[in-house]
Amino acid sequence: MTGPERVTADGDRPAGAADGAAGGRPPRRSGLRNPERAVRGLGAGTLSLEALVLVLAIQPIRVVGGDLGGTAIGVVVALAVAAVLLAGMMRRSWAWHAGTVLQGLLMLAGLLHWSLLVLGVVFALVWAYALHVRRVILG
Repeated sequence: MTGPERVTADGDRPAGAADGAAGGRPPRRSGLRNPERAVRGLGAGTLSLEALVLVLAIQPIRVVGGDLGGTAIGVVVALAVAAVLLAGMMRRSWAWHAGTVLQGLLMLAGLLHWSLLVLGVVFALVWAYALHVRRVILG
Protein backbone atom coordinates (compact mmCIF):
# COMPACT_ATOMS: atom_id res chain seq x y z
CA MET A 1 0.00 0.00 0.00
CA THR A 2 1.44 3.33 -1.01
CA GLY A 3 0.56 6.82 0.05
CA PRO A 4 -1.71 8.04 2.84
CA GLU A 5 -4.45 5.53 2.16
CA ARG A 6 -6.80 4.74 5.02
CA VAL A 7 -7.83 1.21 5.82
CA THR A 8 -10.55 0.25 8.27
CA ALA A 9 -9.90 -2.05 11.20
CA ASP A 10 -11.16 -5.09 9.30
CA GLY A 11 -8.77 -4.41 6.39
CA ASP A 12 -11.30 -2.92 3.97
CA ARG A 13 -10.78 0.33 2.17
CA PRO A 14 -13.33 3.08 2.61
CA ALA A 15 -15.91 3.65 -0.08
CA GLY A 16 -14.49 5.26 -3.19
CA ALA A 17 -10.96 3.90 -2.67
CA ALA A 18 -10.85 1.71 -5.75
CA ASP A 19 -7.66 0.31 -7.24
CA GLY A 20 -5.88 1.89 -10.21
CA ALA A 21 -7.49 3.98 -12.89
CA ALA A 22 -10.82 2.22 -12.46
CA GLY A 23 -11.58 4.41 -9.43
CA GLY A 24 -11.23 7.61 -11.39
CA ARG A 25 -7.65 8.22 -10.31
CA PRO A 26 -5.01 8.66 -13.01
CA PRO A 27 -2.70 5.71 -13.58
CA ARG A 28 0.36 5.51 -11.34
CA ARG A 29 3.13 7.76 -12.65
CA SER A 30 6.81 6.87 -12.59
CA GLY A 31 7.80 10.08 -10.83
CA LEU A 32 10.12 11.04 -13.69
CA ARG A 33 9.75 14.44 -15.32
CA ASN A 34 10.27 12.99 -18.78
CA PRO A 35 9.97 9.18 -18.72
CA GLU A 36 10.60 8.78 -22.46
CA ARG A 37 13.87 10.66 -22.19
CA ALA A 38 14.94 8.64 -19.16
CA VAL A 39 14.27 5.36 -20.95
CA ARG A 40 16.13 6.55 -24.05
CA GLY A 41 19.06 7.45 -21.81
CA LEU A 42 19.02 3.99 -20.29
CA GLY A 43 19.10 2.35 -23.72
CA ALA A 44 21.80 4.69 -25.04
CA GLY A 45 23.91 4.23 -21.93
CA THR A 46 23.65 0.46 -22.15
CA LEU A 47 24.69 0.43 -25.80
CA SER A 48 27.52 2.91 -25.20
CA LEU A 49 28.88 0.81 -22.35
CA GLU A 50 28.65 -2.27 -24.56
CA ALA A 51 30.63 -0.54 -27.31
CA LEU A 52 33.32 0.53 -24.87
CA VAL A 53 33.64 -2.97 -23.40
CA LEU A 54 33.84 -4.52 -26.86
CA VAL A 55 36.65 -2.25 -27.99
CA LEU A 56 38.57 -2.64 -24.73
CA ALA A 57 38.15 -6.44 -24.79
CA ILE A 58 40.11 -6.92 -28.02
CA GLN A 59 43.60 -6.75 -26.52
CA PRO A 60 42.95 -8.88 -23.41
CA ILE A 61 41.41 -11.59 -25.60
CA ARG A 62 44.50 -11.58 -27.81
CA VAL A 63 46.91 -11.62 -24.83
CA VAL A 64 45.13 -14.41 -22.95
CA GLY A 65 45.56 -16.68 -25.91
CA GLY A 66 42.60 -16.01 -28.06
CA ASP A 67 43.10 -16.69 -31.71
CA LEU A 68 41.57 -13.36 -32.65
CA GLY A 69 42.51 -12.68 -36.26
CA GLY A 70 41.85 -9.66 -38.42
CA THR A 71 38.36 -10.82 -39.35
CA ALA A 72 37.33 -11.32 -35.73
CA ILE A 73 38.73 -7.93 -34.73
CA GLY A 74 36.82 -6.36 -37.62
CA VAL A 75 33.61 -8.01 -36.44
CA VAL A 76 34.12 -6.76 -32.88
CA VAL A 77 34.85 -3.22 -34.07
CA ALA A 78 31.83 -3.33 -36.41
CA LEU A 79 29.59 -4.42 -33.51
CA ALA A 80 30.99 -1.61 -31.35
CA VAL A 81 30.36 0.96 -34.10
CA ALA A 82 26.82 -0.38 -34.56
CA ALA A 83 26.22 -0.06 -30.80
CA VAL A 84 27.39 3.57 -30.85
CA LEU A 85 25.20 4.38 -33.85
CA LEU A 86 22.18 2.76 -32.22
CA ALA A 87 22.85 4.64 -29.00
CA GLY A 88 22.50 7.85 -30.97
CA MET A 89 19.25 6.70 -32.57
CA MET A 90 17.32 5.71 -29.46
CA ARG A 91 14.57 8.22 -30.30
CA ARG A 92 13.42 5.90 -33.05
CA SER A 93 11.24 3.01 -31.93
CA TRP A 94 13.00 0.56 -34.24
CA ALA A 95 16.31 1.19 -32.47
CA TRP A 96 15.12 -0.92 -29.54
CA HIS A 97 14.51 -3.86 -31.87
CA ALA A 98 17.85 -3.28 -33.58
CA GLY A 99 19.53 -3.30 -30.16
CA THR A 100 18.00 -6.70 -29.50
CA VAL A 101 19.33 -7.96 -32.84
CA LEU A 102 22.75 -6.55 -31.92
CA GLN A 103 22.77 -8.68 -28.77
CA GLY A 104 22.05 -11.76 -30.88
CA LEU A 105 24.84 -10.86 -33.29
CA LEU A 106 27.28 -10.50 -30.42
CA MET A 107 26.33 -13.94 -29.14
CA LEU A 108 26.75 -15.27 -32.67
CA ALA A 109 30.23 -13.75 -32.68
CA GLY A 110 30.93 -16.29 -29.97
CA LEU A 111 31.68 -18.66 -32.85
CA LEU A 112 34.85 -16.62 -33.38
CA HIS A 113 35.92 -16.76 -29.72
CA TRP A 114 34.21 -18.07 -26.61
CA SER A 115 34.74 -14.82 -24.68
CA LEU A 116 32.56 -12.98 -27.21
CA LEU A 117 29.77 -15.42 -26.39
CA VAL A 118 30.22 -14.63 -22.69
CA LEU A 119 30.07 -10.90 -23.41
CA GLY A 120 27.02 -11.50 -25.60
CA VAL A 121 25.18 -13.34 -22.83
CA VAL A 122 26.07 -10.70 -20.23
CA PHE A 123 24.96 -7.81 -22.42
CA ALA A 124 21.85 -9.68 -23.57
CA LEU A 125 20.83 -9.95 -19.91
CA VAL A 126 21.55 -6.25 -19.34
CA TRP A 127 19.56 -5.39 -22.48
CA ALA A 128 16.67 -7.60 -21.33
CA TYR A 129 16.63 -5.67 -18.06
CA ALA A 130 16.64 -2.35 -19.94
CA LEU A 131 13.67 -3.57 -22.01
CA HIS A 132 11.89 -4.58 -18.80
CA VAL A 133 12.48 -1.15 -17.26
CA ARG A 134 11.22 0.47 -20.48
CA ARG A 135 8.05 -1.64 -20.37
CA VAL A 136 7.43 -0.82 -16.70
CA ILE A 137 7.99 2.92 -17.08
CA LEU A 138 6.29 3.51 -20.41
CA GLY A 139 3.66 0.81 -20.13
